[in-house]
Amino acid sequence: MEWDHLRCVLLCPVKGGFVGFLTRSLNISQSLVILVNVFGRIGRLVLRACLQKGIKVVAINDPFIDLPYMVYMFKYDSTHGRYKGEVHHDGNKLIIDGNSISVFQCMKPAEIPWGDSGAKYVVESTGVFLSLEKANAHLEGGAQRVVVSAPSPDAPMFVMGVNEEKYDPSSMRIVSNASCTTNCLAPLAKVIHDSFGIEEALMTTVHAYTATQKTVDGPSAKAWRDGRCAAQNIIPASTGAAKAVGKVIPDLNGKLTGMAFRVPVADVSVVDLTCRLSKPASYSEIKEAVKKAAHGPLQGVLGYTEDQVVSSDFIGDTHSSIFDAGAGISLNDNFVKLISWYDNEFGYSHRVADLMLYMYAQE
Repeated sequence: MEWDHLRCVLLCPVKGGFVGFLTRSLNISQSLVILVNVFGRIGRLVLRACLQKGIKVVAINDPFIDLPYMVYMFKYDSTHGRYKGEVHHDGNKLIIDGNSISVFQCMKPAEIPWGDSGAKYVVESTGVFLSLEKANAHLEGGAQRVVVSAPSPDAPMFVMGVNEEKYDPSSMRIVSNASCTTNCLAPLAKVIHDSFGIEEALMTTVHAYTATQKTVDGPSAKAWRDGRCAAQNIIPASTGAAKAVGKVIPDLNGKLTGMAFRVPVADVSVVDLTCRLSKPASYSEIKEAVKKAAHGPLQGVLGYTEDQVVSSDFIGDTHSSIFDAGAGISLNDNFVKLISWYDNEFGYSHRVADLMLYMYAQE
């Protein structure tokens, strides 16, 4: 299963503190080989992203989904459409476009024979094994590195285009790709802070509903209103995404917090960042700074649009964050509201894949 070339995205330091994306071929003796733990929304979309990027996926573990149903769930998607390639199963293998993927149904990560599958990296997408202690079970099973597709209470957290250069392969075997909202907010906050300085800021994410919400009113183990029907309500909710920016941009630690509104759309969310600037800047100057970063060093991570767009226009967009130049407003040269869209499913899944590619390139 060795490849001579891996088509991938590399990250290269450039002037100004940003990270530029370059697509190139790598002469390597072995491809990046991964496996996915749990075939849920993010697990399936990470697999799609990996296939697009030429990453070899050799195994999937999900104790709750049998193989025929796995074929069905990957082939058909109500939001992102039918998979355009060939999907079937043969024995205990999931076959996608001729690629054979082993399927396991283990409840405990330590029981998954990751090493036997030849996988080096695990995408931990259960939303359960988030801490270093819990995710370490994958390493006991034979994996070499783990990328958690959610915020972690103690694992190093990385946002592509913002702080991935802090990754240390010698000491970091388990890392977090943060949340989809942090991946949207952090690149924009970095551009604004590096260009004008952020004294303090509040963020609101108007967020699509997710599988944790209810189709009809029901009990909630957390906040009572989290149990209300997702399709009928705008639901205020908590989020740690803004505070997490302080972990990836230490200068903003303690300067930024936020909240969420869960709204009745299936996909695509939007960040409202309201901030007080250190250095006065007109809204035109802010737009120019974001546009320059989006078309330059942050290309592929940060997008920029002046079109009259709405949320559904970004379904399937692979950027982490797309700045909406026409939606923001300025009260004065020190107080501004900035708007940025994100496909909270597909864009985030592509960053999971990109983080693994970046980590692999450092080995």
